[in-house]
Amino acid sequence: MVVPQHAAPPRANPNVATALTWLLPGAGHLYLGQPLVALLGFSVVMGLYALGLALSDGMLFELLQPDLRSMAAGVLAPEAANIAGLVWHMKAYGFGLPYPRPFPEWIHVGVWCTAISGLLNVVLMVKANGDARTPSGTDPKGTRPALLVLAGWVLPGLGHWLQGRRRRAVLVFLLITGMVVLASGLAQGANLDRERHFYYWAGQFLAGGPSFVLEWLHGHALIRGEVPYHEAGICFGALAGLLNVLALLDVQGVEADRLLGVDDSQAPVDKSSAGGAPTILGGGGQS
Repeated sequence: MVVPQHAAPPRANPNVATALTWLLPGAGHLYLGQPLVALLGFSVVMGLYALGLALSDGMLFELLQPDLRSMAAGVLAPEAANIAGLVWHMKAYGFGLPYPRPFPEWIHVGVWCTAISGLLNVVLMVKANGDARTPSGTDPKGTRPALLVLAGWVLPGLGHWLQGRRRRAVLVFLLITGMVVLASGLAQGANLDRERHFYYWAGQFLAGGPSFVLEWLHGHALIRGEVPYHEAGICFGALAGLLNVLALLDVQGVEADRLLGVDDSQAPVDKSSAGGAPTILGGGGQS
């Protein structure tokens, strides 16, 4: 990424703002001198986690098989993006009682709430990062990158569409949604159940809206007999989520460049590439 030569310095260290938000929702904005934003972010993110705990009776990590339970069990879960919520969860509930007990009726809604809490804290981190990078003396501009990332999770490709990058938006939508649908067909819905595949579900969760809709329509169905392409299905679902992460990073990166006033026309040109054709260095592509 190329920064204009005479740009004003950022209002704060964006890495510090991002890390503080990860440790405690809203802490990054307190660091930036935005207490109202900090309070709102903390209330929404931690409130959603608290709702999830209430609905699931804190039994999220009881979904794990005994041999997968350890102090590092939550590292690959979406809840790890809200480290304060995850630590609270593990301290208060851990892996539950030493004997099996029935799951509450709303456990699947509850574990979606705790997972979305982590996702929303990522959105808050993007906002804190953008606000910190905004030049001193100007209004914070981290809200738009954060909302575009959230939009791209709710519906893959929507962030690109709102940026005006329509062809890429359609490609991302078709690829991510198509992979989740294919995964659900191959696994006959087994990929849509966090109880069956705790960590594969975590990867698929990153695909956003399509995985939520399919789980609501078809998840938690009984599996009768052998599923021939079960493993292929759960792998495709997790891969779809990871690919959507790359798409979200692309959305955030391009919007961050725009935030700083950087575009292709400002990037220096390298004329030493093969054939003498000029090559743009840095800057986010707009396709």
